Amino acid sequence: MQVKQDLFAKAWKALEDSIIYYQGHPVGTVAAHDPDVEALNYDHCFVRDFMSSAFVFLFNGKTEIVRNFLIETLALQNETKQMDCFNAGQGLMPASFKVLNTQGQQYISADFGEHAIGRVTPVDSSLWWIILLRSYVKATGDLDLAHQPDCQRGIIEILKLCLADRFDMFPTLLVPDGSFMIDRRMGVYGHPLEIQSLFYAALRAARELLAPGRQGDVYNQFITQRLNTLNFHIREYYWLDLKRLNDIYRYRGEEFGTTAVNKFNIYPESIPDWLTEWIPDRGGYLAGNLGPARMDFRFFTQGNLLAIISSLASDQECDWIMDLIEQRWDDLIGSMPMKICFPAVEGLEWKIVTGCDPKNVPWSYHNGGNWPVLLWPLVAAAQKTGRIKLAQRAIEQAEKHLCEDQWPEYYDGKNGRLVGKEARKYQSWTIAGYLIAKELMANPEHLKLFSFDEDLESLNWTCSIPMS
Repeated sequence: MQVKQDLFAKAWKALEDSIIYYQGHPVGTVAAHDPDVEALNYDHCFVRDFMSSAFVFLFNGKTEIVRNFLIETLALQNETKQMDCFNAGQGLMPASFKVLNTQGQQYISADFGEHAIGRVTPVDSSLWWIILLRSYVKATGDLDLAHQPDCQRGIIEILKLCLADRFDMFPTLLVPDGSFMIDRRMGVYGHPLEIQSLFYAALRAARELLAPGRQGDVYNQFITQRLNTLNFHIREYYWLDLKRLNDIYRYRGEEFGTTAVNKFNIYPESIPDWLTEWIPDRGGYLAGNLGPARMDFRFFTQGNLLAIISSLASDQECDWIMDLIEQRWDDLIGSMPMKICFPAVEGLEWKIVTGCDPKNVPWSYHNGGNWPVLLWPLVAAAQKTGRIKLAQRAIEQAEKHLCEDQWPEYYDGKNGRLVGKEARKYQSWTIAGYLIAKELMANPEHLKLFSFDEDLESLNWTCSIPMS
């Protein structure tokens, strides 16, 4: 017990050492505090990555840093975002920011993707910002912050960006390649599950945060309509279990009209060989991506766990996702919770999908690497579905290595036994992921700060639609 207490204390100390200050006030945490390698952009505060640290601070009443972060990133939202004389859409939150000192003056410099590898513009930052604002309000009761004109404008700018009319018939959010957690070519363009889970949670958060009045009421109507259709779409078309796989295996292609069963024209030949043996008799998951003649059958961890936490997945689907994780423990958890996706793409497929990316070789980094930060959504999902023993088992597995390995960013190998070749150590979201997991086990009430119950309105709307 004393060893685990010491580990918890060391994690807290490491997280506090990562805090960034602006004009004497804490505003975020650096991505990593590795003293042995060049910082590159790891000395930035990444908006997405800070969420893990923010939840730890909210659990422990350290709300000032979260409030400052929300305010400072909101101010950055109004900056002109430009690359090669082209402006990004209004409402975009930065991927990261850094506090700079010039001639005795401090200022914040933001990156909206123009400095990133591959010039990847973030889709997830704006969604996470709304989710964190809701968590802050629930932790502090400070609804006045959310109702301030600047915050209301920020929420609406994000909604405008997400709910804009486009050449698309689907309620899911269209995403350019790499524009979220997997920031390199991994075949995740289109309608990736992780962004749909974040989108759903952000819409539900926005509906709680919009102030009463004409503009708020109008956007709430848009939100409710989108939530209903998005909820139905994901549950109906993304779900995969053995029964669903058998249906796809017997699909006919090239069907026309409203009576078509194979609505996305998925060819049975596209079912990968590994899946027919890997999917259990009891258990299932939400597919990684879906579009015309395309289903990505890979298991993407973050999207599935967030679907549980946000109640995007149905109660039965949530239980079956956890069943699958438990039954495929060695593949998905291994030595370090847990795989970012399964399986890795290899051979010719790796060359085509990743563009021969040397960092995303099979079973490394975003191509089947193990990411300790995913411990916290795993534990949160386990808490929400009553799988406490599974959560404890995952934490105990992580505790065998994390501190000794100096809190690395990710692990390599089929079983996650090797510290990633280019993994930064003292990675803030690795540290925070462990702290969140421990805090959730000690006080399950913390889960309410970022989770959602079933949306009864969406459920009733879904039940009124004939299922295929």
